[in-house]
Parts: sequence; structure tokens; C-alpha cells
Amino acid sequence: MRAVTWQGRRKVSVDTVPDPAIKEPNDAIIRVTSTNICGSDLHLYEVLGAFMNAGDILGHEAMGVVEEVGREVDGLSVGDRVVIPFNISCGTCFMCGHGLQSQCETTQNRDQGTGAALFGYSKLYGEVAGGQAEYLRVPQAQYTHIKVPDEGPDERYVYLSDVLPTAWQAVEYADVPDGGTLVVLGLGPIGAMACRIAAHRKSCRVIGVDLVDERLTRAQPYCVDVVDLRKDDVEEVVMSHTEGRGADAVIDAVGMEAHGSPIAETMQTAAGFLPAPVGRLVMKQAGVDRLAALNSAIALVRRGGTISLSGVYGGVADPIDMKTLFDKQIQLRMGQANVKKWVPDIMPLLTDEDPLGVEQFATHRLPLDAAPGAYETFQKKEDGMVKVVLKP
Repeated sequence: MRAVTWQGRRKVSVDTVPDPAIKEPNDAIIRVTSTNICGSDLHLYEVLGAFMNAGDILGHEAMGVVEEVGREVDGLSVGDRVVIPFNISCGTCFMCGHGLQSQCETTQNRDQGTGAALFGYSKLYGEVAGGQAEYLRVPQAQYTHIKVPDEGPDERYVYLSDVLPTAWQAVEYADVPDGGTLVVLGLGPIGAMACRIAAHRKSCRVIGVDLVDERLTRAQPYCVDVVDLRKDDVEEVVMSHTEGRGADAVIDAVGMEAHGSPIAETMQTAAGFLPAPVGRLVMKQAGVDRLAALNSAIALVRRGGTISLSGVYGGVADPIDMKTLFDKQIQLRMGQANVKKWVPDIMPLLTDEDPLGVEQFATHRLPLDAAPGAYETFQKKEDGMVKVVLKP
């Protein structure tokens, strides 16, 4: 089969690799019909390469049709149309029972000290082959799937794999009150969808913040204001909307590669050029994130407000401003999305009315073979690229 593989820092290729096969009785094989490039994939492309091996298959946002099921997979049949959550979970352990599927005790990566295994996401999360391919092996398939109707285009449902539940959880964790103000930092796929979800579900003012023209324009219909970091003082704008108090809640949808953190950027880049074993040690013991977005969130949220982190962070030596967090009595919530927890809430919105605009959410629809160029363009934030759907 054809698949998108990691080959080095800022280098991916589309190669012919062996077809996946059933390995465990609770596996399934799906024929992928749509698969996306996620902003989190760019972390592997750029700063987390030390945890990758040449030839690793990328991608954690996929959907398709079931081709084969293991003998212990109940409730799933050949021919079913399914979306595959990005985290692999069993559905029966303590964590899954408490709606924390991203911490599944069956698939936790205890050797790395990380949570549930993820598709296509490095040694840190299980080294499971990803979904940017023609076929995908799905472990724990009795639970790690979302059945969707046979009718309707893929783009009606494919974002259930990550974007929709991640943005939904970000808004839930923000817990903005009715009539309150929510600031969304970063208007990439997650931030943009969070603006749409908040505008649809909450009686609140949404303020979007970014520095890319196309992203600001896409978010404008869902926000009372958008702030261009290249031109505007974001703190001044937010204070003007909130009687000088600050926002009730801030979503940081940027994460570890924020602009405006030159020292951390230099350290991340340097780690990326180290031999893999050394680079892994540096990242796990002394990794530093670019904290400009988090520091902005701390400055923009009101006293007693909430910061919701959906942007991925991976540092262990981050100089976080604990003094201000404590003094302002800020609540902080974060983590990988618990995909299946939120699916029942989201599914009713994937209707013909399409209130979240999922069918028009992608900016680029490309064949699988175009992935290398798409990664480069997405990483450089060029050509108006915000969300890419690949067709195997």
C-alpha cells in the first residue's frame, strides 16, 4: 500500500509499504477513504523527530470502511463505515469508565510515562502505524471506532477523529459563563473550530487571536472581534471588551511552537539536530516549550478565570509563571481530548444544516501523493492552508 512516512526533520515521503494485517484478536483493518494532516503532525515534522524512526507512518485523523475484523471484535462488521479516534482505548478500564479515554490503562505507554497510545505519533505514544495511508490497522477495535451513516460526504464526519472532540473539550474545559468573554489564541484547525463551537453553544463573546490573514478571516464570522498580533495590542483589545478585568476564559490552541519565544525556539531547533538517542534524552529531561501563547493566556484571563490548554506542550523544564497563576487564582485545565466521551454531544450537530460548517472546513483537498508538499506548506503557513484532507 501507499503511505506517508517520516524520513527526517522536515522530510516526509510517500512510499510503498507492507499492507497491515490482523495481529491481535481485537484488531480491525480499515480501507482509508479520507485522512487529514493535523497541526500536531507538524510537531513530529519539526521538533519531536528524536522520537521518530525513518519509515514511521504518520497520521491520526482517518476514516474509512472496515475490511477485516479480528475474532474478538464485537459490534463491528466488514463494510461498516467508521471514523477512527486518534487515541486508542479499550472502553472497559478504570480511566475509560471515567470518560478519560486518553488515559486508557490498557494502552498506556508506561515505559515512556505517557497516556493512551496514539496513531502515528512516535515512540512517546506507542509507535502505532498512522492513518495517512491506504489501509490502517486499528487495535482495540471493539471500542476504538465511531460508526457513522453510510450516506453523506466524508467531510461531514472525518473531524470526529480529532478536531471536533479536541475543540469541544477545549470549550468545555474553558467553562465560559453565559454573557462572558472567551479568547481563543491560535486560529488553526482547533482554534477555528473552538470559535465555531463556542459561538454555536454558548451565549458569550468570542475573540480570536492570530497573525495569519487567512486564519483571521475564517474566524471573523464566529467572533465579536479578531486580533491581528502583527498590528494590534491583544491585551488592550481584550481589556476594552471586559471593562478592564480580562477574559473569563482563554483557550490556548497554539502550544509548544508559539511565535515570540526565540530562545526556546533556538533550543528546540538545536535538539532536533542531535543524534536521536541524545535528542530524546534532552527533550525528556530538559525540553523547553515556546511559552508565548501560555504567557499571553495568563495575562489575558481575569482573576478567578480559566485557561484551557488544547495546544500540545511537551517541555519538562518550562519556566511557568506560577506566581501570577496563584495570585490571580487561575484555574488551568488541559490534556489530550477524550474523543469518545464527546461524540454523543457532537454527533447531533453533523446534520444537513451543518451548523459548524464541517463540510467547508478544509482549505485543501489533495491526493495522498501530495502530502510532502502539503506538510511543507502547512508548516510555513502559506497558500492559506489551515486544514488538509488527503484522499488515498
